[in-house]
Amino acid sequence: MLIFLSRELTFLATPKTGTTAVEMALKPEAEIVFSRNRKHLTALRYKKRVLPFLQDTFSASPEPLAVMRDPVAQIRSWYRYRSQPRLDGKALSTKGLTFEQFALEVISDAPPPRAQIGSQFSFLTSGQGDLLVQHLFAYERQPAFREFLENRLGREIKLKPKNISPHVPAPLSSEVEARLRAARAKEFALYDRLMAAEGYLHTPQE
Repeated sequence: MLIFLSRELTFLATPKTGTTAVEMALKPEAEIVFSRNRKHLTALRYKKRVLPFLQDTFSASPEPLAVMRDPVAQIRSWYRYRSQPRLDGKALSTKGLTFEQFALEVISDAPPPRAQIGSQFSFLTSGQGDLLVQHLFAYERQPAFREFLENRLGREIKLKPKNISPHVPAPLSSEVEARLRAARAKEFALYDRLMAAEGYLHTPQE
């Protein structure tokens, strides 16, 4: 999470949406940086814990900004990320597992550690469906996202790919995708809403 007090903006790092590239490009300008285990602070925690602190301490209310990725692609990114050789033999490794098996584990009643990846819907909302991010961009609409950042920060933004996962074949049958969509209906609905808005949802916060 990056907080730009002077620009009244907070970047919330939704996992597996290119956040490392954004962090590397913008970190020097952020007045406050949450990294490592605190990098992926959720929108709800930001609203309840961090924002009140910023308001009390700095009289600032930075607007939350985040990126959302196609849900299937985001889960596929988790699968590939956890296929790295450095995880071989560990509980988080997906080595020897097909993507379909991984997807079914993700939506199972008791996901093993490797499939405990949370959800973008939970990260971005109150849990009851209220979107807590004032500026939400689709990962698949990078030009719009960069243009917003450039206008807000007043300079050209170049995002260089970072933390790239291994390219591992990860096909998904229509049957398993349908089960995934049913199990994560709220997340797919939010993504569809985002794409219907041409990749940018502006939701004024209370």
